[in-house]
Amino acid sequence: MDLSSAFVDFAQLGANWVLWLLIGLSVLSIGVMIDRYLWFKNRDTDTEVFARELRGAFDRDELERFETKYKDDPAIPVQVALRGLAERNRGPEAVAEAMHGERARWRRGADRNLMVLGTLGNNVPFIGLFGTVLGVINAFQNLTQKTTEAEQQTLAAIAEALVATAVGLLVAIPAVIAFNYFTRKLKIVMGGADEVAHTVLSLVHGAEHGDMSPEPRKKRDA
Repeated sequence: MDLSSAFVDFAQLGANWVLWLLIGLSVLSIGVMIDRYLWFKNRDTDTEVFARELRGAFDRDELERFETKYKDDPAIPVQVALRGLAERNRGPEAVAEAMHGERARWRRGADRNLMVLGTLGNNVPFIGLFGTVLGVINAFQNLTQKTTEAEQQTLAAIAEALVATAVGLLVAIPAVIAFNYFTRKLKIVMGGADEVAHTVLSLVHGAEHGDMSPEPRKKRDA
């Protein structure tokens, strides 16, 4: 038996198993979407308002109360800022490194399973097309009988085979949309984290040079 004959025999299995595979992949895709939606929920914040409150806490020397207020906040920019503030007594370089590490840690968590959505979006249509090819090969085998009934069965089998391509697209399109959405969401959140990190560094640098400390400000006011 040559290779082509073996593949024809394999095609006799039809496209049903491919459809079941696509259904399984769709369940996986939906599960990842739900997981990422729950993970990204409340991970962003109004960085402008937060930065304004942070500057006020620096001015009033109320950083401990500020840290207590936000310690349980799930927003990534907030947690990046708090990680930097925790190292403020060690100098700007330590603050910068601490915030860099915190951003990397959160980014790793945000990236989890996003590759699954990207992979499904790019490859599931080909799986559906493969099922269609198998179904079409199987359908044309009916024509060897050369009867009216066989022709009708062939047309019906071709129609069923095309369902695999349609299902593949039905699984892939939402996966691509979700992947793009969460990737964009990640960029926005990490952009906010960078914005807040620069604010923290500017305040720490100012405090190190005495520009933001309460004592020099009181002397100037006097």
